Amino acid sequence: MQDIRKVFLFFMVTMFVHPAWAQHQEINTTPAIWTGTAKKESNDSISLLQAFQKGHFNGHFRYYFMATDNAHQLTDYYANAIGGGLKFETADFHHFRFGISGFYIFNIGSSNLVRTDAVTNQTNRYEVGLFDIADPSNKSNIDRLEELYIRYQFKNNKLIFGKQLINTPFINLQDGRMRPTEIAGLWTEIKALQKLKVEGGYIYKISPRSTTAFYSIANSIGIYSVGVNPDGTKSGYKSNLKSKGILVAGVSNPNSKLVKFQLWNQFVENIFNSTLVQVDFKKQVENKSNLLFGVQSVFQHSIKNGGNSDLQKSYFGSNNKSLTYGLKFGWERNNLETSLNYNRITTMGRYLMPREWGRDPFFTFLPRERNEGLADVHAITYKAGYTLLKEKLKTSLALGYYNLPSVKEVQYNKYGMPSYTQMNLDIRYFFSGFLKGMDMQFLIMRKWNQAKEALQEKYLFNKVKMTHVNLILNFRF
Repeated sequence: MQDIRKVFLFFMVTMFVHPAWAQHQEINTTPAIWTGTAKKESNDSISLLQAFQKGHFNGHFRYYFMATDNAHQLTDYYANAIGGGLKFETADFHHFRFGISGFYIFNIGSSNLVRTDAVTNQTNRYEVGLFDIADPSNKSNIDRLEELYIRYQFKNNKLIFGKQLINTPFINLQDGRMRPTEIAGLWTEIKALQKLKVEGGYIYKISPRSTTAFYSIANSIGIYSVGVNPDGTKSGYKSNLKSKGILVAGVSNPNSKLVKFQLWNQFVENIFNSTLVQVDFKKQVENKSNLLFGVQSVFQHSIKNGGNSDLQKSYFGSNNKSLTYGLKFGWERNNLETSLNYNRITTMGRYLMPREWGRDPFFTFLPRERNEGLADVHAITYKAGYTLLKEKLKTSLALGYYNLPSVKEVQYNKYGMPSYTQMNLDIRYFFSGFLKGMDMQFLIMRKWNQAKEALQEKYLFNKVKMTHVNLILNFRF
């Protein structure tokens, strides 16, 4: 087993030689992968040539170190990835803009990410995601044409067609790795309806995080681990689903100061439907403090046979349903915000959402783990964030307890995940002055086993009894 102290020593060296920025964004925020892409022109260009001549470039260079220290006798991993990309967007031409971007990645020194663990015969989980999970042995030819779109914008309303970034509760950038999840489709945002924001569209392809290609909606499900069916057999839905695409619609009032709500519905043709309702309240109290309260619920049901008439090859099954609900209590004052969060996934059925599409929308979500694929879950987290140095330094500490069904209750536990406690320490620094454009994030995550039963090593490997560290450094211009 590698000594985790060596990992920290490596961090201390690399922290002073690379620039940085953290890719993690909260759900429903505008994607900010590229800076400066929202530049506005006072007047339309008078010709296509002028629109291109007045266009602007943005660049992004990114370095990522990741390491995992697993339980005794289980394989440890580390990885170093570096990459860069460019985006070009034209100026306005009769309210239209054209945009294109691409990114490349190199593996500059990592463990053998193809080698399986000798004890469990399982493969790497985290570090391989920095590269191309469809070809883990590829170290030098990892590139992706990311965005390729045409946008029409009138006042605060816009319509975008092509390859693009979106951030919704169910399809989002995801947290971390080198590049985010992207979609191809038609997307619209309307903000002219009495302080309401209406957004949605039709999605026909997805390029999941940690891949280089765009996949049809049906074929994008199963690129990551597929887990097991409710009867315990290995899920067989990979490459066996049929769907014409996804219809997404959302309504929210993001500019409200006291009460914010959002309603989302995601219809995956021939497979399943998901609906999210969330309301967040803020009440000002003495000493310039605010009390925070939030409620959330997600309901899902299958469409037809869940993707395939053969239940062994179906993603959501036939006549299946799931229900989750969550609560948030918080307090904020000046640069400090704390919250106590709870989420329940009932015994109605597994909460299912392709991991290729995004991370969990729950109040209790902590980066580097998910509760997707589970039912009968009680989760509780405490989160505290503090900003100082005029918002240049942001720190957060989170602790969560996740009471999950037994790994043997396969009808409720798709991926064999034991109950666990997780702690995250996240430190981010945003440079200014001479180093403006550079940001740095350090994230360390520790997970403890809380299962009440004796577990085989396969339920520990890359799941619990582990420490996971990340150093992310970027430069954007």
